[in-house]
Amino acid sequence: MKQINITTPSKNYPVYVGEKAITKLGTVLQSLTPAPKNVLIITDHNVGELYLKDVQAELDQTFSYETFQIKPGDSQKSFENYYACQSFALEKGLDRTSVILALGGGMIGDIAGFVAGTYMRGIRFIQIPTTILAHDSAVGGKTGINHPEGKNMIGVFHQPEAVIYSTDFLSTLPENEIRSGFSEVIKHALIADPSFYEYLHKNITTLHDLKDEHLLNCVTRGIEIKNEVVSQDEREKGIRAFLNFGHTLGHAIEGELQYKDITHGEAVAHGMLFALSIKEETIQLGKDLKRWLHDLGFPPIPKNLSVPSLINRMKKDKKAAGGTINMVLLEQTGHPYIAPYQAIDLEEKLTEFLKEN
Repeated sequence: MKQINITTPSKNYPVYVGEKAITKLGTVLQSLTPAPKNVLIITDHNVGELYLKDVQAELDQTFSYETFQIKPGDSQKSFENYYACQSFALEKGLDRTSVILALGGGMIGDIAGFVAGTYMRGIRFIQIPTTILAHDSAVGGKTGINHPEGKNMIGVFHQPEAVIYSTDFLSTLPENEIRSGFSEVIKHALIADPSFYEYLHKNITTLHDLKDEHLLNCVTRGIEIKNEVVSQDEREKGIRAFLNFGHTLGHAIEGELQYKDITHGEAVAHGMLFALSIKEETIQLGKDLKRWLHDLGFPPIPKNLSVPSLINRMKKDKKAAGGTINMVLLEQTGHPYIAPYQAIDLEEKLTEFLKEN
């Protein structure tokens, strides 16, 4: 088991990564001051069926707990479920000493963290990720819910007390979720670590390679890169925006498809390819990445997407300002930067990209 210490201006906390890391849960809860009087586990039905008993076993005999389950899928990161979680917490008598456990992937981590960050103006929570994708979302304190007009547009920065990442919880992931998570690993490598990108390209030639030491290396290095960025820019006033490489178009694609028929990471993969296609110096890198993603089984970009609709969504991206769309691009691997584009210019580039893909 590895421990990575996350350092931010507002809070420092540990990330435990490895098999059976869940056994750290009781120790982490017991170390909190004041001690929690009760615990609320928020999870989805799929994850609950698989791993809820493992978490409850770590709480039995020591902590009083309640469980709230919602349907799976990013479309469930909604006002309605946020309200339902808050109502359940009030009904069960959670107070300011209570702790929320976010058991699941990025959707659960985001909504449970937002519930914790706003319940009684903020209570503690612990991230217990169950997907590869959540190596990114569980670290750094971004929480929130979706709105029909944009993804993750409503939320708060609220750091967890700890992240407990049991890699054995990843063994049941379907292939599309493995691809989704690995897309974010690739993103971290592209924006921050050329040698890590080379390691991935050499060693992960099929999804079956994402296991054992390679899997541990992927999620560990991804978390380390996230920490390096967040420690310098907790609230995305500067370089933290680089972590959104591929996300401006990726989020727009997800929104257009109503968060169905494509995973977050698959959409971000198309967003990265688009970003790499914009500048001459990264076109070849994009072509190489496209071949690699194809070999890994990433699906082609969905057909019949409306360019004007995608551009309209991109104009509502959190990095956009005054009608200008700010794109995260690369000078080369490990050297990201922000480039402003007027909508009409980006619309031409996106039209060409979709024709070629």
